[in-house]
Amino acid sequence: MTTTSAPNQATPSPFRRAIGITLAVIAVIVVGFFIFASLYADWLWFDQLGFSSVLVTQWVGRVVMFVVGFLLMAVPVAVAIQLAYRLRPVYARLSSQLDHYQEVVEPLRRLAMWGIPVFFGFFAGFAAAAQWETVWLWANGVDTGTADPQFQMDTGFYLFSLPFLSAALGFASAILLVCLGVTALVSYLYGSVRVGQRELRISKAARVQLAVIAGLYLLVQGASLWLDRFKTLVKPADRITGAGYVDVHAVIPGLTILSIAAALVAVLFFVTAVIGRWRFPLIGTALLIVSSLVVGVAYPALVNQFQVVPNQETLESPYYQRNIDATKAAYGIDGLDKSDFKAVTDAEPGQLRADADTTASIRIMDPAIISPTVRQLEQYRSYYQFTDPLDVDRYQIDGKSQDAVVSVRELNLDQLGAAASWYNTTLVYTHGYGMVAAKGNERTTDGNPVFLERGIPTAGALTDGQYEPRIYFGEKSPTYSIVGGPEGGPDIELDYPRGTDGAAQTKTTFTGNGGPSVGNLFNRMLYALKFQSTDILFSDAINDNSQILYDRDPIDRVQKVAPYLELDNDPYPSVVDGRIVWIVDGYTLSANYPYSSIVSLRDAISDTTNTTPRVALDDVNYIRNSVKATVDAYSGEVTLYAWDDTDPLLQAWQKVYPSTLKPVSEMSGDLMSHVRYPTDLFKVQRAMLGTYHVDDAASFYARDNAWKTPDDPTQKEPVLQPPYYLTMKMPGQDDPAFSMFTSFIPASEGDGARNVLMGYLAVDSDAGAQAGAKAADYGKLRMLEISADVSVPGPGQVQNSFNAEPSVSSFINILQQGQSQVLNGNLLTLPVGGGLLYVQPVFVQASSGTKLPTLQKILVAFGDNIAFEDTLQEALDSLFGGDSGANTGDGDVTPTPSPSASGDGSGETGGTGGGTGTDVAFQAALKDAQQAMLDRDAALKSGDLTKFAEADARLTAAVQKLLALSGN
Repeated sequence: MTTTSAPNQATPSPFRRAIGITLAVIAVIVVGFFIFASLYADWLWFDQLGFSSVLVTQWVGRVVMFVVGFLLMAVPVAVAIQLAYRLRPVYARLSSQLDHYQEVVEPLRRLAMWGIPVFFGFFAGFAAAAQWETVWLWANGVDTGTADPQFQMDTGFYLFSLPFLSAALGFASAILLVCLGVTALVSYLYGSVRVGQRELRISKAARVQLAVIAGLYLLVQGASLWLDRFKTLVKPADRITGAGYVDVHAVIPGLTILSIAAALVAVLFFVTAVIGRWRFPLIGTALLIVSSLVVGVAYPALVNQFQVVPNQETLESPYYQRNIDATKAAYGIDGLDKSDFKAVTDAEPGQLRADADTTASIRIMDPAIISPTVRQLEQYRSYYQFTDPLDVDRYQIDGKSQDAVVSVRELNLDQLGAAASWYNTTLVYTHGYGMVAAKGNERTTDGNPVFLERGIPTAGALTDGQYEPRIYFGEKSPTYSIVGGPEGGPDIELDYPRGTDGAAQTKTTFTGNGGPSVGNLFNRMLYALKFQSTDILFSDAINDNSQILYDRDPIDRVQKVAPYLELDNDPYPSVVDGRIVWIVDGYTLSANYPYSSIVSLRDAISDTTNTTPRVALDDVNYIRNSVKATVDAYSGEVTLYAWDDTDPLLQAWQKVYPSTLKPVSEMSGDLMSHVRYPTDLFKVQRAMLGTYHVDDAASFYARDNAWKTPDDPTQKEPVLQPPYYLTMKMPGQDDPAFSMFTSFIPASEGDGARNVLMGYLAVDSDAGAQAGAKAADYGKLRMLEISADVSVPGPGQVQNSFNAEPSVSSFINILQQGQSQVLNGNLLTLPVGGGLLYVQPVFVQASSGTKLPTLQKILVAFGDNIAFEDTLQEALDSLFGGDSGANTGDGDVTPTPSPSASGDGSGETGGTGGGTGTDVAFQAALKDAQQAMLDRDAALKSGDLTKFAEADARLTAAVQKLLALSGN
């Protein structure tokens, strides 16, 4: 008898195994190093800025919630699988198909029993980690002291607890559903649940497990239904957000009944686990479904159709009033000061004398138009740029507040061309230089801005304070720069393009603490990986004192250190205490304030100045300007001030991120003098006041006095007119104050739309100049409700009147023939002279080539009267019978010297010397051209070709003279 030995199984080569293990270890190390490099780079950035606690809180929150979510999902799923497997019937007769399934599954059983819980655990962990802020906010929530009108629950419950409880119940439902699914699957595979011949057999162990899980699931659903009662107060309805008559009398009682019914059905499932009868819980489940249709759908629909619709105003009025009161409180418009305003429309001499302080501050330099002019006059080199539009601020000049349009001179590395090497863009061109500020209410003879601060080096009224002019952190800063060096070492950073003793430029070295150190090899390696640049690793110009500056946009820096804030889209630079700082407004938002109406934040803040805003949370029904932040333009230092310490959301976030905010008491008087009421908050408030300027439910229901913000009449496409900052005095105010205003027209649409003024809203935007104390009237909202007895034209109607004015159209036609372009500036509306005055500056620029908008004319309107003159003073005097009684910033326009060719920054204000607007010869030529156009049009209508030819020849000669005088 012979035997044959079984063939030897192939064994893996030890060498191959070692290679495989080595490669796997290397791959893990490489991936781990990349993850570590990213995390450590973040740590260096936050630690250098002094906000490492923010990053640690985020890391801890995400890790803890991942672990919690993983365990809460993985452990119950693993227990469910183990129980279902261990309690399987050992001797159950299975079908051949199930036998086949078991043969396939059995080799993978151990892996599946641990792999499935881990798989679901990872998903649950990542989902839970994404909700860490919700959990932390709930754990640190505060009471607001205000109760909702339906359940008498503190509104803090809705702001903090309701989102957490909703997420927790949803998470629990997911866990129980997964447990129910894996239990049913394992029980079926191993014979605990058998289906066949119209019969369902379930073993006792499987019955107990399935029934208990199903009962727990129904208990969770009962709790969710109970919680849904509170959600009716934050749910958008037909006319309002919040519970109306149907919700209070049908939906809420129905949810109460259904939640109790779900709990009773859950008890039936628990009973089934003991007695083994499925009939009662299944019947209960069916009845629960039918009840949800009847109680939750049919009954509310019947109540609405047969009770509410015929008596809507009577039945819904109490709930409309709840909505009105809550909306005003949530948006901070409950303190609105309203007054009736019977506007005067007749213009008489001396009518503006009582408002001379306001007219003296009227801005004629439109920050949205003059950016190219500022760029041409102050850019000096192509690698500099200014923001467009410019920003609006105010400064104390000779003891008086002066409205100004401002910008900082930032870098534009795209203009370096062939010089844009890594060395230049990273080590040489590292910062912008200087603040440029111009008076908003004045102009030079040739229509250019009158500068308060200008030049390189900087000079002017602001330089008296000797501020630090270098801009290392700004809206247009390079992605990253490497700066710093040993004391006494060579300077390689370009400071500005002018030097001493005939030098072409001045160089400098950054001496602040603006970024993480890259003085050691390890940090250089980290940032070489982060920015994908080997030059960082091998450059000899990087030394032991080098720092890397990145994330330099003020909004980005504030957002990273205060991730709970929604930031205003309009940060602005100011010279404060000898430094240029960016001032950024931060908001706390919520969509869970009971009975407050929801608004789309994106739609509310979208207008001419910001057509495509980016927001983190769109639909909101609560907003507070809770934080004022500053970013030092030189060092990048971020400082957060708790501006509204009564805000419950901010109070909770201060517990989450302790010691990151300073109190208002630490704000300097100089900083306080540049703080202003934020633009985006005002836009949201005006969006709500279009409907919620009424106080009673009857007016709200009738909607007979609904308003809207007018479209910007200077734009071709329909886009909302932005609010404007201006120093002005509202009726009832004692003195002019730096304010922001907007207007309202009827909310009608289509052919029935009327562009007449219905309301005028202004907010006191001046926080004062006292250190650590806000001015008493800061944030005071004042609304003028314009009497319906007088028809005051709205912005669109006024713009149409301007365009139809013969003198205006003639001026535009003449300039267009001269290849020039007319730009209508911001249309300002001011409550002066007992009525509403419109002011619009008109700029002219070349239609091609170098575009240099210069102020040429001023349009004004009061009632149906219009004037169109060279200066605002002349226009107002012409409008009001020869003597308006007003004082304006351009009342005594005198020529100013042009800036020196070298840009010595002597502080002299001036223009280009083009002579394009107010000299005698130009005006004479302009009048000749206007008269020639009128004569030509008259000859054309009469058919007299001879006179037409003569007039046309005169027009051609006048246009040529205009072009010669304007330098075109």
